[in-house]
Amino acid sequence: MTHFGMVMEFKVDVQEFRPAKIADFSANLRYLCDQRGSVSQVCRKAKINRQQFNKYLSGRHVPSPANVRIIADHFGLTPELMFSEHLDFRALIDGNFFDTFSRLRQQPQVQAFISTLMGNAESVEDSLLGVYDRYHYSSIYPRKILRAAFCIYRGPDLLQHAYVERFPNYDRPEQTAYTFKYHGFVAPIEGRIFTVDFESAQRNEMTFGILSVVQRNSKRFMCGITSGIAATMFRQPFSTRVALHFRHEGILTKDDLRNATTLDMSDLSIPREVREYLGDKPDMIIPS
Repeated sequence: MTHFGMVMEFKVDVQEFRPAKIADFSANLRYLCDQRGSVSQVCRKAKINRQQFNKYLSGRHVPSPANVRIIADHFGLTPELMFSEHLDFRALIDGNFFDTFSRLRQQPQVQAFISTLMGNAESVEDSLLGVYDRYHYSSIYPRKILRAAFCIYRGPDLLQHAYVERFPNYDRPEQTAYTFKYHGFVAPIEGRIFTVDFESAQRNEMTFGILSVVQRNSKRFMCGITSGIAATMFRQPFSTRVALHFRHEGILTKDDLRNATTLDMSDLSIPREVREYLGDKPDMIIPS
Protein backbone atom coordinates (compact mmCIF):
# COMPACT_ATOMS: atom_id res chain seq x y z
CA MET A 1 0.00 0.00 0.00
CA THR A 2 1.41 3.39 -0.97
CA HIS A 3 0.65 6.72 0.75
CA PHE A 4 2.72 9.92 0.43
CA GLY A 5 5.18 8.08 -1.78
CA MET A 6 6.03 5.54 0.95
CA VAL A 7 5.34 1.81 1.21
CA MET A 8 4.70 0.88 4.81
CA GLU A 9 3.55 -2.23 6.64
CA PHE A 10 1.30 -1.82 9.67
CA LYS A 11 2.81 -4.30 12.12
CA VAL A 12 2.16 -2.55 15.42
CA ASP A 13 -0.01 -4.37 17.94
CA VAL A 14 -2.67 -1.79 18.76
CA GLN A 15 -2.99 -3.25 22.26
CA GLU A 16 0.53 -1.96 22.98
CA PHE A 17 -0.41 1.68 22.41
CA ARG A 18 -0.25 3.89 25.49
CA PRO A 19 -3.43 5.70 26.59
CA ALA A 20 -2.09 8.91 25.05
CA LYS A 21 -1.80 7.21 21.65
CA ILE A 22 -5.32 5.83 21.96
CA ALA A 23 -6.55 9.34 22.81
CA ASP A 24 -4.71 10.70 19.76
CA PHE A 25 -6.30 8.07 17.54
CA SER A 26 -9.83 8.90 18.75
CA ALA A 27 -9.20 12.66 18.43
CA ASN A 28 -7.80 12.21 14.92
CA LEU A 29 -10.74 10.04 13.94
CA ARG A 30 -13.27 12.57 15.28
CA TYR A 31 -11.51 15.33 13.37
CA LEU A 32 -11.57 13.37 10.12
CA CYS A 33 -15.28 12.65 10.56
CA ASP A 34 -15.94 16.35 11.12
CA GLN A 35 -14.07 17.14 7.89
CA ARG A 36 -15.52 14.36 5.73
CA GLY A 37 -19.22 14.28 6.60
CA SER A 38 -21.36 12.59 9.23
CA VAL A 39 -20.30 9.54 11.26
CA SER A 40 -23.10 7.51 9.68
CA GLN A 41 -21.76 8.29 6.20
CA VAL A 42 -18.23 7.25 7.18
CA CYS A 43 -19.48 4.01 8.78
CA ARG A 44 -21.59 3.18 5.75
CA LYS A 45 -18.80 3.79 3.25
CA ALA A 46 -16.12 2.10 5.36
CA LYS A 47 -18.56 -0.74 6.23
CA ILE A 48 -17.90 -0.58 9.97
CA ASN A 49 -20.56 -1.14 12.65
CA ARG A 50 -21.80 2.22 13.94
CA GLN A 51 -21.90 1.12 17.60
CA GLN A 52 -18.34 -0.15 17.43
CA PHE A 53 -17.22 2.98 15.57
CA ASN A 54 -18.65 5.15 18.37
CA LYS A 55 -16.38 3.31 20.81
CA TYR A 56 -13.40 4.18 18.61
CA LEU A 57 -14.47 7.83 18.59
CA SER A 58 -14.76 7.92 22.39
CA GLY A 59 -11.44 6.17 22.95
CA ARG A 60 -13.07 3.31 24.83
CA HIS A 61 -11.90 0.73 22.28
CA VAL A 62 -9.00 0.55 19.85
CA PRO A 63 -9.80 -1.01 16.46
CA SER A 64 -8.19 -4.24 15.42
CA PRO A 65 -5.24 -3.87 12.99
CA ALA A 66 -7.61 -4.88 10.17
CA ASN A 67 -10.12 -2.15 11.08
CA VAL A 68 -7.37 0.43 11.56
CA ARG A 69 -6.26 -0.29 8.00
CA ILE A 70 -9.85 -0.10 6.70
CA ILE A 71 -10.33 3.29 8.38
CA ALA A 72 -6.96 4.59 7.19
CA ASP A 73 -7.67 3.41 3.63
CA HIS A 74 -11.06 5.13 3.71
CA PHE A 75 -9.40 8.48 4.44
CA GLY A 76 -6.40 7.88 2.19
CA LEU A 77 -3.89 7.81 5.08
CA THR A 78 -1.40 5.35 6.54
CA PRO A 79 -2.40 3.40 9.67
CA GLU A 80 0.63 4.82 11.50
CA LEU A 81 -0.50 8.37 10.79
CA MET A 82 -3.83 7.69 12.48
CA PHE A 83 -1.96 7.34 15.82
CA SER A 84 0.21 10.46 15.44
CA GLU A 85 -0.06 13.30 17.94
CA HIS A 86 -3.26 15.21 17.36
CA LEU A 87 -1.70 18.66 16.91
CA ASP A 88 0.76 17.28 14.36
CA PHE A 89 -2.07 15.41 12.66
CA ARG A 90 -4.20 18.56 12.34
CA ALA A 91 -1.24 20.53 11.02
CA LEU A 92 -0.69 17.92 8.32
CA ILE A 93 -4.35 17.72 7.37
CA ASP A 94 -5.08 21.45 7.52
CA GLY A 95 -1.82 23.03 6.50
CA ASN A 96 -1.00 26.55 7.63
CA PHE A 97 -0.06 28.67 4.63
CA PHE A 98 -0.89 31.96 6.34
CA ASP A 99 1.67 31.64 9.12
CA THR A 100 4.23 30.40 6.63
CA PHE A 101 3.66 33.33 4.30
CA SER A 102 3.77 35.82 7.18
CA ARG A 103 7.15 34.46 8.19
CA LEU A 104 8.38 34.58 4.60
CA ARG A 105 7.45 38.25 4.30
CA GLN A 106 9.84 39.03 7.16
CA GLN A 107 12.80 37.59 5.26
CA PRO A 108 15.14 40.22 3.70
CA GLN A 109 15.05 38.52 0.30
CA VAL A 110 11.24 38.54 0.20
CA GLN A 111 11.10 42.16 1.35
CA ALA A 112 13.50 43.07 -1.45
CA PHE A 113 11.30 41.23 -3.94
CA ILE A 114 8.19 43.08 -2.74
CA SER A 115 10.09 46.40 -3.02
CA THR A 116 10.86 45.52 -6.64
CA LEU A 117 7.19 44.85 -7.32
CA MET A 118 6.26 48.17 -5.73
CA GLY A 119 8.58 49.91 -8.19
CA ASN A 120 6.35 49.07 -11.19
CA ALA A 121 4.65 51.95 -12.98
CA GLU A 122 1.35 52.85 -11.33
CA SER A 123 -0.26 53.34 -14.74
CA VAL A 124 0.22 49.63 -15.42
CA GLU A 125 -1.23 48.72 -12.05
CA ASP A 126 -4.22 51.05 -12.40
CA SER A 127 -5.23 49.42 -15.67
CA LEU A 128 -5.62 46.09 -13.86
CA LEU A 129 -7.87 47.30 -11.02
CA GLY A 130 -11.50 46.19 -10.95
CA VAL A 131 -13.84 43.20 -10.94
CA TYR A 132 -13.57 40.23 -13.29
CA ASP A 133 -15.33 36.96 -14.03
CA ARG A 134 -12.69 34.26 -13.59
CA TYR A 135 -13.16 31.08 -15.68
CA HIS A 136 -11.45 27.70 -15.66
CA TYR A 137 -12.41 24.05 -15.77
CA SER A 138 -13.41 22.81 -12.34
CA SER A 139 -11.18 20.37 -10.46
CA ILE A 140 -14.19 19.38 -8.32
CA TYR A 141 -17.08 19.10 -10.80
CA PRO A 142 -15.89 17.21 -13.93
CA ARG A 143 -16.61 18.80 -17.31
CA LYS A 144 -17.89 21.99 -15.69
CA ILE A 145 -16.47 25.48 -16.12
CA LEU A 146 -16.12 27.38 -12.86
CA ARG A 147 -17.03 31.08 -12.94
CA ALA A 148 -15.64 32.88 -9.89
CA ALA A 149 -16.05 36.51 -8.80
CA PHE A 150 -12.56 38.04 -8.92
CA CYS A 151 -11.33 41.49 -7.86
CA ILE A 152 -7.96 43.29 -8.10
CA TYR A 153 -7.49 46.21 -5.73
CA ARG A 154 -4.65 48.31 -4.35
CA GLY A 155 -3.26 47.05 -1.06
CA PRO A 156 -1.02 48.92 1.41
CA ASP A 157 2.20 47.96 -0.36
CA LEU A 158 1.29 46.22 -3.65
CA LEU A 159 -1.68 45.03 -5.68
CA GLN A 160 -3.88 42.45 -4.02
CA HIS A 161 -6.76 40.31 -5.22
CA ALA A 162 -9.65 38.34 -3.80
CA TYR A 163 -12.08 35.92 -5.40
CA VAL A 164 -14.94 33.67 -4.42
CA GLU A 165 -15.86 30.27 -5.88
CA ARG A 166 -19.33 28.81 -5.37
CA PHE A 167 -20.34 25.27 -6.27
CA PRO A 168 -24.08 24.53 -6.50
CA ASN A 169 -25.58 21.40 -5.00
CA TYR A 170 -25.93 18.68 -7.66
CA ASP A 171 -29.39 17.67 -6.49
CA ARG A 172 -30.62 21.18 -5.63
CA PRO A 173 -28.86 23.68 -7.90
CA GLU A 174 -30.52 26.60 -6.13
CA GLN A 175 -28.47 25.71 -3.04
CA THR A 176 -24.70 26.13 -2.62
CA ALA A 177 -22.73 23.01 -1.69
CA TYR A 178 -19.26 24.58 -1.35
CA THR A 179 -17.84 28.09 -1.10
CA PHE A 180 -14.13 28.85 -1.30
CA LYS A 181 -12.60 32.29 -0.70
CA TYR A 182 -9.11 33.29 -1.80
CA HIS A 183 -6.90 36.30 -1.00
CA GLY A 184 -3.53 37.05 -2.52
CA PHE A 185 -1.13 39.32 -4.37
CA VAL A 186 -0.74 40.49 -7.97
CA ALA A 187 2.64 41.26 -9.54
CA PRO A 188 2.85 42.83 -13.05
CA ILE A 189 6.34 41.96 -14.34
CA GLU A 190 7.60 42.44 -17.91
CA GLY A 191 4.19 42.32 -19.56
CA ARG A 192 2.93 39.37 -17.50
CA ILE A 193 0.74 39.26 -14.41
CA PHE A 194 1.78 36.84 -11.66
CA THR A 195 -0.62 35.90 -8.88
CA VAL A 196 -0.31 33.91 -5.66
CA ASP A 197 -3.16 33.40 -3.23
CA PHE A 198 -4.40 31.38 -0.29
CA GLU A 199 -7.80 29.87 0.40
CA SER A 200 -8.96 31.78 3.48
CA ALA A 201 -12.11 29.91 4.58
CA GLN A 202 -10.62 26.45 5.20
CA ARG A 203 -7.00 27.65 4.90
CA ASN A 204 -5.97 24.56 3.00
CA GLU A 205 -4.92 25.59 -0.51
CA MET A 206 -2.42 27.80 -2.34
CA THR A 207 -2.73 28.71 -6.04
CA PHE A 208 -0.42 30.40 -8.53
CA GLY A 209 -1.24 32.07 -11.83
CA ILE A 210 0.57 33.55 -14.83
CA LEU A 211 -1.57 35.77 -17.07
CA SER A 212 -1.23 38.12 -20.02
CA VAL A 213 -3.60 40.91 -21.02
CA VAL A 214 -5.63 40.54 -24.23
CA GLN A 215 -7.84 43.33 -25.58
CA ARG A 216 -10.39 42.68 -28.34
CA ASN A 217 -13.27 44.86 -29.46
CA SER A 218 -12.88 47.11 -26.40
CA LYS A 219 -13.36 44.06 -24.14
CA ARG A 220 -10.63 43.33 -21.63
CA PHE A 221 -9.42 39.78 -21.01
CA MET A 222 -6.51 38.15 -19.24
CA CYS A 223 -5.55 34.61 -20.22
CA GLY A 224 -3.03 32.24 -18.76
CA ILE A 225 -2.48 29.23 -16.53
CA THR A 226 -3.36 28.58 -12.90
CA SER A 227 -2.02 25.85 -10.63
CA GLY A 228 -3.19 24.88 -7.18
CA ILE A 229 -1.97 22.63 -4.42
CA ALA A 230 -3.89 21.75 -1.28
CA ALA A 231 -2.56 21.17 2.21
CA THR A 232 -4.83 18.17 2.70
CA MET A 233 -4.80 14.70 1.18
CA PHE A 234 -8.44 15.07 0.14
CA ARG A 235 -7.87 17.43 -2.81
CA GLN A 236 -5.51 16.73 -5.68
CA PRO A 237 -3.13 19.39 -7.00
CA PHE A 238 -4.16 20.67 -10.42
CA SER A 239 -3.13 22.89 -13.31
CA THR A 240 -5.37 24.33 -16.02
CA ARG A 241 -6.00 27.27 -18.33
CA VAL A 242 -7.68 30.29 -16.78
CA ALA A 243 -9.33 33.38 -18.30
CA LEU A 244 -10.42 36.65 -16.68
CA HIS A 245 -13.08 38.89 -18.23
CA PHE A 246 -13.28 42.48 -16.96
CA ARG A 247 -16.74 43.42 -15.65
CA HIS A 248 -16.55 46.79 -13.92
CA GLU A 249 -14.43 49.11 -11.79
CA GLY A 250 -14.51 49.06 -8.00
CA ILE A 251 -14.86 46.11 -5.65
CA LEU A 252 -16.99 42.97 -5.52
CA THR A 253 -20.74 43.43 -5.10
CA LYS A 254 -23.49 41.05 -4.04
CA ASP A 255 -24.49 40.69 -7.70
CA ASP A 256 -20.93 39.64 -8.55
CA LEU A 257 -20.99 37.01 -5.81
CA ARG A 258 -24.39 35.69 -6.94
CA ASN A 259 -22.91 35.31 -10.42
CA ALA A 260 -20.28 32.86 -9.16
CA THR A 261 -21.23 29.28 -10.07
CA THR A 262 -20.37 26.31 -12.29
CA LEU A 263 -21.52 26.23 -15.92
CA ASP A 264 -21.85 23.74 -18.74
CA MET A 265 -18.99 23.95 -21.22
CA SER A 266 -21.34 25.21 -23.95
CA ASP A 267 -23.10 27.83 -21.79
CA LEU A 268 -23.58 30.93 -23.97
CA SER A 269 -23.18 33.27 -21.00
CA ILE A 270 -19.46 32.48 -21.19
CA PRO A 271 -17.82 34.99 -23.56
CA ARG A 272 -16.84 33.53 -26.92
CA GLU A 273 -13.21 34.55 -26.37
CA VAL A 274 -13.13 32.63 -23.11
CA ARG A 275 -14.71 29.51 -24.62
CA GLU A 276 -12.23 29.58 -27.49
CA TYR A 277 -9.29 29.92 -25.11
CA LEU A 278 -10.41 27.20 -22.68
CA GLY A 279 -11.32 24.84 -25.51
CA ASP A 280 -14.15 22.34 -25.77
CA LYS A 281 -12.33 19.58 -23.86
CA PRO A 282 -11.29 19.95 -20.20
CA ASP A 283 -7.54 20.47 -20.07
CA MET A 284 -7.33 19.88 -16.32
CA ILE A 285 -4.01 18.29 -15.31
CA ILE A 286 -4.47 16.22 -12.14
CA PRO A 287 -2.06 13.55 -10.86
CA SER A 288 -3.41 10.02 -11.23
